Amino acid sequence: MTLALVFPGQGSQHVGMGKPLAEAFAEAREVFEEVDDALGRPLSRIVFEGPDDDLTATENAQPGLLAMSIAVVRALTNQGGLDVVGAKAAFVAGHSLGEYAALAAAGALSLADAARLLDARGAAMKRAGDQAKQDTGAAGAMSALLGADINLAEEVVETAAKSSGKICVIANDNGPGQVVISGHALALDLAEELAKEAGAKRAVRLGVSAAFHSPLMAPAAEIMHDVLASADLRVPQPPVMANVTAAPVSDPEEIRDLLEQQITSRVRWRDSVEAMAAAGVDTIAELGAGKVLTGINRRINRDLVTASVETPEDVEAFLKSL
Repeated sequence: MTLALVFPGQGSQHVGMGKPLAEAFAEAREVFEEVDDALGRPLSRIVFEGPDDDLTATENAQPGLLAMSIAVVRALTNQGGLDVVGAKAAFVAGHSLGEYAALAAAGALSLADAARLLDARGAAMKRAGDQAKQDTGAAGAMSALLGADINLAEEVVETAAKSSGKICVIANDNGPGQVVISGHALALDLAEELAKEAGAKRAVRLGVSAAFHSPLMAPAAEIMHDVLASADLRVPQPPVMANVTAAPVSDPEEIRDLLEQQITSRVRWRDSVEAMAAAGVDTIAELGAGKVLTGINRRINRDLVTASVETPEDVEAFLKSL
């Protein structure tokens, strides 16, 4: 087995995530307490009890998903009696904010620092979204083009941007049949119609408040440039497959630059999974909330063995498989 560990991004959160882990394993409970302490607020209460609207808020969802993922890592490590990430994984990767969880899991960031960075990132992204709405009079938006390949999506966003004079870009190349676009709502309206005319099955507007992974997030990237400059980043073990480049990275200064670029850049998830498979990975386990990445990974490469680890029962089953 050649293993990669991956960590989910925003949208995978759900009220109650991590509560069974925290009740079953002291080390998982301590993760949520550590994140609460780092942020100076009772985030775990929102994660465990809701309400859903509070958990969905970017500033809560991002560190909440980090805590959930690292709780799984700590449970696997403590229950398995070995460093599951360092000893077993050839790569780690995370989808958007999940990249911070990947870095924390691989020892490049402390959990407390990762939580504070995501707290700042979430606030900066919300502020950028509000600023874009104020500047243009229209909110940014995101839409999933289902049944569309990357080539079709590239043509659609280019045409929509030129025709509308607004921003429309690819935000996430998730895998076959699922490309997420981002930008001004007016441009997305046009892109959705063009995509359906070109053969996409559906266009689903996402329930987000801003155009993430687009140039409209430039103010957030500027804020995070300064925040990341003071972050204590170390060499990850194993390497992290970066969202921006779909290539492994270990140098802390390069990681710092890529995390800043990530805010306005495309998440190249399909390319990342294909790169890991080309490097010999045959098994990918998703650690954290839900099974979104697991489903995507199967569609990208059906030869991969996939698993998702979220509950105490999942921890036990995954450790037996190692």
